[in-house]
Amino acid sequence: MKKTFDVAIIGGGIIGCSIAYYLAKEKLDVAVFESQQIGGKATSAAAGMLGAHSECDDLNLFYPFARSSQLAYLHLQEELKEISGIDIGLTHGGIYKLAFSESDKMQLLPTISLPTVDWFDADKVRKSEPCITSNVMGAAYIRDDVHVLPLSVCKSFSKSAQMLGASVFEFTNVLDMHKKDSSYVIKTTKGSFDSNLVVVANGVWSSTFFQNLGLEQKLVPVKGECISVFNDGVPLKHTLFHDHNYIMPRKNGKLVIGATMIENDWNEAPTLGGVEQLIAKAKSILPTITDLRLDSYWAGLRPQTFDQRPFIGTHPEQDGILFATGHYRNGILLAPATGQMIRDLILQKEVRKDWVEAFKINRLKPVLSRR
Repeated sequence: MKKTFDVAIIGGGIIGCSIAYYLAKEKLDVAVFESQQIGGKATSAAAGMLGAHSECDDLNLFYPFARSSQLAYLHLQEELKEISGIDIGLTHGGIYKLAFSESDKMQLLPTISLPTVDWFDADKVRKSEPCITSNVMGAAYIRDDVHVLPLSVCKSFSKSAQMLGASVFEFTNVLDMHKKDSSYVIKTTKGSFDSNLVVVANGVWSSTFFQNLGLEQKLVPVKGECISVFNDGVPLKHTLFHDHNYIMPRKNGKLVIGATMIENDWNEAPTLGGVEQLIAKAKSILPTITDLRLDSYWAGLRPQTFDQRPFIGTHPEQDGILFATGHYRNGILLAPATGQMIRDLILQKEVRKDWVEAFKINRLKPVLSRR
């Protein structure tokens, strides 16, 4: 078994596997350490929405980063399939971000101002989606906010990275790491490994490494529950989205309904209350959904930072340690851009300065004013 690498990545979710892929393409010797199966935690629980427009309120900084990542999927679809043979399930159709009131519409105005977004009135929305509730007053039609199959993307990144020379160690817990001379010793349940660089990319569980490496940052779990139903008779062509809830049609004949947001809950099991909440919201958007048969339900833990922006960058005092974590609701969307940014930081290529500042590990928390 190989024991020495250029870069060791802790975490085999979609973020870690994306990083492995982009580094392996540059012929770096990469290892991924995953405590369970590849993509087995938050990645497999995600719906897979590429919501660069629908999930981003910051159109000046965060949106360009998210949009670049969304566009990367257009060529990754063929690129990854050619290398790995895995179809990532990129769909078409886009999203209707719904408005039920003038207040909703006002909140959508910045999004509607983008050249890739159109406003549809209620009649046009209902003509396109006849089963939608009569209470809708219109929607922002975001044609490019499509979706992928998260686990398929993760596995295609992982397999492609391996085809390019990367090593992937599943069911391998990282117990400790420490610096030795100019490299790092990574102690795992499968023995010790040496690496010149280490990237921490294991989602909400990255907090342990922040603490062990002398940093105050931490991640808060935000539990998200979803349900899936068999779509036996609802001709839904677009994802319907309102107030961070969605109904998403998949190519396999099912609808995914999500997602709850329960902060600081480490329990990964879905609850009856969460499922009831999802059903109630879905009925308010698509009343006929109550006639569909239940398929499954699940939950995952989103890693949330204090400002809901990810940590992507180098340890402020140790150049050999990098972090790529805290992607909150947008891990699937941001995986390509994160992999590219970590690659560029490692290879010392140019990275947009505003992104470096926005995502750096030691950025300051906002000061709350006192009255």
